[in-house]
Amino acid sequence: MSPLPPGARRLFSGYAEEDLTVEGGGSLITARLFEDGDAADLAWLAAAVPEADLADWLARHGGRQLSVRSRAFWEVVLGRQAGPAVPGAEALWPL
Repeated sequence: MSPLPPGARRLFSGYAEEDLTVEGGGSLITARLFEDGDAADLAWLAAAVPEADLADWLARHGGRQLSVRSRAFWEVVLGRQAGPAVPGAEALWPL
């Protein structure tokens, strides 16, 4: 199991420590770290999850779970288009 590093815990208040593993909460962890993680958080994520899996996550969930700015950044970094947002829905993070 890959537990969340202590420094990243600040982004997950209200969540039980045992739920914050790549295996148990991977989508939540990826979304939060892609959106608000610092360099150390992202280095840990890149070491814990293969780049292809991160790109797959972006293609499946990025359109709904990331801000426009973060989505555009990760599309360039990972070389993959983010999945579509829910049609007609107001942007969750319009920045």
